[in-house]
Amino acid sequence: MKRSNLNSKRQRGMTLLEVLVALAIFATAAISVIRAVTQHINTLSYLEEKTFAAMVVDNQMAMVMLHPEKLKKTQGTQKLAERDWFWTITPVPTSDNLLKAFDVSVATSKNASPVVTVRSYVSK
Repeated sequence: MKRSNLNSKRQRGMTLLEVLVALAIFATAAISVIRAVTQHINTLSYLEEKTFAAMVVDNQMAMVMLHPEKLKKTQGTQKLAERDWFWTITPVPTSDNLLKAFDVSVATSKNASPVVTVRSYVSK
């Protein structure tokens, strides 16, 4: 009687090996979740930057559309979403006498590569 009672007590708990395997599975799952969340946060900040830069491009394109006769290479800054955005308008030569082309580039700092560059056309 005592022996069967002793065996039933041993089978109730988990062995050390089972605990270590469960811990390894949990750690792997936790690392995967952390990586997914980190990637999601990085993607959100990238999309936010692109969206605000596109808004600055739209603003500068509208200014050129309103005054096409003033189209020349210009640079400036615009504050949007509590950040300074550095934009550049660059005329592009065209073979057509009816249209003028221009590029608008927006960067996060003066010497940084552009976040967004858009080409548009305006009538002469």
